[in-house]
Amino acid sequence: MKKNDFWKFILVVFIICWSLYQVYPPTPRDLAQQFSSRAVKRDAAFADILQRLEPLQKARPDREFANLQEAIGTNDIRTYFPFVNAKDVLYPTTFVLNQLQRDGSGRIKLGLDLQGGTSFLVEMDTSRLVYVDTVTNSSTGQVTTVTNQAEVTSALSQAVEVLRSRIDRFGVAEPVIQPAGGNRILIQLPGLSEADKESAKVQIQKAAYLEFRMVKEDSDEIIKNNEPIPPGYELLRHIEPQPNNAPPKIEEVIVKKKFENGLAGDIVKSAYPARGNLGEPQIEFRLNDNGAKRFGEVTRNNVGQRMAIVLDGQLYSAPVIQSPIETGNGQITGNFTPQAAQELANVLQNPLRAQLKIDYSSDVSPTLGEDSIRSGIRASIFGVILVCGFMLCYYLLAGVVANIALVTNIIILMGVMCSIGTTLTLPGIAGVVLTIGMAVDANVLIYERIREELAKGKSLRGAIAAGYARAFNTIFDSHVTTLIASIILIFMGTGEVKGFGVTLTIGVAASLFTALVVTR
Repeated sequence: MKKNDFWKFILVVFIICWSLYQVYPPTPRDLAQQFSSRAVKRDAAFADILQRLEPLQKARPDREFANLQEAIGTNDIRTYFPFVNAKDVLYPTTFVLNQLQRDGSGRIKLGLDLQGGTSFLVEMDTSRLVYVDTVTNSSTGQVTTVTNQAEVTSALSQAVEVLRSRIDRFGVAEPVIQPAGGNRILIQLPGLSEADKESAKVQIQKAAYLEFRMVKEDSDEIIKNNEPIPPGYELLRHIEPQPNNAPPKIEEVIVKKKFENGLAGDIVKSAYPARGNLGEPQIEFRLNDNGAKRFGEVTRNNVGQRMAIVLDGQLYSAPVIQSPIETGNGQITGNFTPQAAQELANVLQNPLRAQLKIDYSSDVSPTLGEDSIRSGIRASIFGVILVCGFMLCYYLLAGVVANIALVTNIIILMGVMCSIGTTLTLPGIAGVVLTIGMAVDANVLIYERIREELAKGKSLRGAIAAGYARAFNTIFDSHVTTLIASIILIFMGTGEVKGFGVTLTIGVAASLFTALVVTR
């Protein structure tokens, strides 16, 4: 073997090994089994969790994530999984389970059409956010129309974050929540159980609910002494930013379960971040007439006490009432960063600044997804067998080489897809089958050129060199033109069309490599 060929051989072996490593493990692992096997410590409390989990799993095996949450209850599971950094998170149980679920998910990510789940196309009513203004040039008299599309983009981004925090509670391993053009948001929840589908619809469409609740006076003492929470109260947490880029800390407070004196809902007229006398970030807000009256009563009777600002059941801040706020205009001061002040101002104004409604939803049952997988795999296997059989019968030894390149092409294709996190859909499987045909097409061109050179009386080595040289331009041109089309599908298409484009692009590039390097 020539020295140059040796290093090419090493490169091919390396790429194949890397691809196989990226694919492993191909299929997802059981979350309950992950929870049990990956715990680094076991004690009586952990054994009780597993004991409570067993009947829940038998009764509802499709609600694995919810079953674990119910079995865990109020136990702190962070000690069992120290490799998960859940120190500065509000809901450590959900965070740890989500991390275990992501770690245990198979490297081959399946789309909704293959593993089942629910897809929502949500539209935001941005009519109140968009204004149209006209600007007249004083010198030319030309009139220009201006719209505040930046406001719409900002509202969509905030809605995506709010929806993501709501969806995380369902324990979906790989949710897709992203803007889908215009004023729409695409939400895909693969593997969502039937029991959670209706709840997900409600969570997606509901407006963010704002509440002002009073903090219990002896909240710190109760938490410090680990005393039971009094009836009518609950423990809430929030991440409190620290000055000078110090690590944030989690603050725990005990607050009333009910809002104070009707201070809930859409009572904030406006809120915006501002600067105090020393330049420190703070939030200024203004209430509507009804809210101002009630807020004045509450603050007048609770000077020096803390009032919690709660949105969707999540604590965002618990400032001290410094003085009565009678006019409905007030300031919230504290240890805020500029970003935290902006976020809290957005919360007070309701982060879903426009109503969401579900335009379109589709459900794919896991059974239908399994049938699609079987059909797709069966089609791919039959395609590979027939193509390999033809190449073997028609080209004999050269056909064996082409078949090796074909299998290598599929391994590289799957390895690259797994490494970049591409979701495999049913059209993606079609892209794989199309890639198989293109890979063989390149080999056919090369081998026919080699046959022509052998017919002219050239030696085998000379015929191979000439065959590859003559076929190169044709192969390169055909693959590049296909790549152009597939890249256009990626950037211009959405959903399954984009997935087909991604699969085809990777497959064509791998086919070019295997045809010109591996087989030679």
